[in-house]
Order: sequence, then structure tokens, then C-alpha cells
Amino acid sequence: MSQVKKGQFVQVHYTGRLEDGTIFDSSEGQQPLEFQAGSGEVIPGIDNAVLGMAVNEEKRILISADDAYGQRREDLTREFPISMLGGETVTPGQSLWFNTPRGPIQGKVLDLDEEHFTVDFNHPLAGKNLEFDLKVVGISDQPTQRTGCACSTPSGGGGCSC
Repeated sequence: MSQVKKGQFVQVHYTGRLEDGTIFDSSEGQQPLEFQAGSGEVIPGIDNAVLGMAVNEEKRILISADDAYGQRREDLTREFPISMLGGETVTPGQSLWFNTPRGPIQGKVLDLDEEHFTVDFNHPLAGKNLEFDLKVVGISDQPTQRTGCACSTPSGGGGCSC
């Protein structure tokens, strides 16, 4: 029986949960997540967990924050002058996009007053230990779908937090 090796493309169905059991993401009812094993396209805990798995094998894994989206970093929280908003209004909890020399990044407004607003650029799951149910549904030497999962980026989004 074939097992996932580094460099192969693996198709995985997954359900991700927080420590309290809350589901934060799942591929149920969608195409499986496809990535190249060992390439760093997904968080390290998943990348390492699929190595050696066979098609139709299922596994529940616990991933520390360090092997998921990292620890929360205070240096990723920044204060900006309210004038930077150009008259737009924001509220705590609101997501904003910022253009940077490295490309656009998303941050969450934490707080604001008349002069400043504070934005958190940590990934929403930073600092959290996670649990994943994984099921390998395919292994191939070439991609079978468009790849490009960006789970390890700090900006986040939808589906596997890309």
C-alpha cells in the first residue's frame, strides 16, 4: 500500500477544531485540500502528520500553536494615527487590509480613540493549540488540482485559513 512521501501531492479531507471542540474549518462537502507533502504549503503540524499515511487512512492529531500558526506576537500589534483612515470609520473587531511592500496583509482593529487605532496583524489562530481530523483520499506525483494553499501566511482568509 502506497504511503505519502515528501514531495508527493496529497489530497486530504480535514476538520479543524479549537481546544474547546469548536470547528473553525472543514473540507466536508468540498474538494479535499491538496498540497505537496513536506513543502511548507500548509502548517507544519499537518505537513508532518500526513507523511507515512496511506489512502483512506484517518488520523486525529493535536497540534501545538508552535506547529500551527505560531505564538501570538506583540510586535504584530501596531498603533496608527486615526487620520490615516481618511475620514472612514472603523470599529473594534473589524478587519482591514493594508498595502505593504511585501503585498497586502489583513489586520483586526483592536481598539481606537479620537487620535489612534490599534491593529492586530497576528493570524486569528495564533497562540492556539488545534485538533485536526485528517483523511488521506489521494496520493500522486503530480498535482491533481490547482495548488497554492497559503496557510502559513499571516493574513489569513477562508478555507483552511488561506
